[in-house]
Amino acid sequence: MPLQPDMKLISTDDHLVEHPRVWADRLPRKWLAEGPRIVEEPSVEDPSAPPAQVWHYAGQRYPSIGLNAVAGKSPDQFGVDPVRFDEMIPGCYDPKARLADMDLDGVWGALCFPSFPGFAGTVFLHRGPEELRLACVRAYNDYVLDEWCAAAPDRLLPLVILPLWDVDACVAEIHRTAAKGAKAIGFPENPVPRGLPSFHTDHWDPVFRAATQTGMPLAIHFGSSGQAPTTAPEAPMAVMITLFGCNSMYAASDLLFSPVLHKHPELKFGLSEGGIGWIPYLMERADYVWEKHRWYQNIDSRVRPSELFRKHFHGCFIDDDFGVEQRHRIGVETITWECDYPHSDSHWPHSRKRAEQAFRDVPDDEVRMMVETNTRRLYNFPG
Repeated sequence: MPLQPDMKLISTDDHLVEHPRVWADRLPRKWLAEGPRIVEEPSVEDPSAPPAQVWHYAGQRYPSIGLNAVAGKSPDQFGVDPVRFDEMIPGCYDPKARLADMDLDGVWGALCFPSFPGFAGTVFLHRGPEELRLACVRAYNDYVLDEWCAAAPDRLLPLVILPLWDVDACVAEIHRTAAKGAKAIGFPENPVPRGLPSFHTDHWDPVFRAATQTGMPLAIHFGSSGQAPTTAPEAPMAVMITLFGCNSMYAASDLLFSPVLHKHPELKFGLSEGGIGWIPYLMERADYVWEKHRWYQNIDSRVRPSELFRKHFHGCFIDDDFGVEQRHRIGVETITWECDYPHSDSHWPHSRKRAEQAFRDVPDDEVRMMVETNTRRLYNFPG
């Protein structure tokens, strides 16, 4: 069944690639040499080849300028990240070109995660002087708010990152960016592998209070913890890609059995790129564990994990036919849709056509919730 023409698909997980002057145009002069900048590096193997464009920051090089930015390529060309901006389609890094690509794809709106800074800004967590790191975080957020999303404020949802090493600075940045129109906060799915306190401490309470006060959900993208769910050093990347949704399962389980949701009853989380088909099983399992083991552990004994999940979490999916079939067990009101442009999981430029296939047996009112209205409610993004 075709999607109704007035259904505006809004992706809760796309990605932008920062253009070479994002930080050069915004950092104080004294930090330009250490701040993120693009360096042209000639090929040693083939001197006649165009030089690679590489990010340099605080004495370290970052060779992937556009993580998995392969939109427009066929699957047999996947596997090698672009090394120059002219190897990507302009929609990766140019917001006006992105809007044109969204129009071609039949997609109205998008929430975009960073590339160079990491999905939750963790590149700036440890490297460089603290003043530089804070300036880099603020520069990225200003770029998103004043340049990227300013190209179409009714279509591009601003997601900001935080100076995660300093809770007070996080709170200040939440309020600063909220005043400028930010709609979501990128946050690690598990802070511990990043050397930060866990969800089971009171360390993050001021951050969660600020997020609640400003009405911004935490968008936790799988992989933002820095850990990949793989099995062996020799395992092909296909194993990791297949298991990546487990990171969202870990994050949800961790938060459901933490004090966070009880201390911050209005806090919301978006689980990005994790799929939804696992949710019924995990909720059944979590409720079973809660029934058996709640009395002797430091966990809340009053509210079932499945109730907490429906109140605090939204999942999203690209391809998840089983999840769509089980939407009522998941909660139709907690499901959102994603495109994942310009990454390899995206169906661009056929996302709307693929969505029609995914929702072929779903009533229009439920489709509209999953592709648009749930997202508008979660991110306070009115039509």
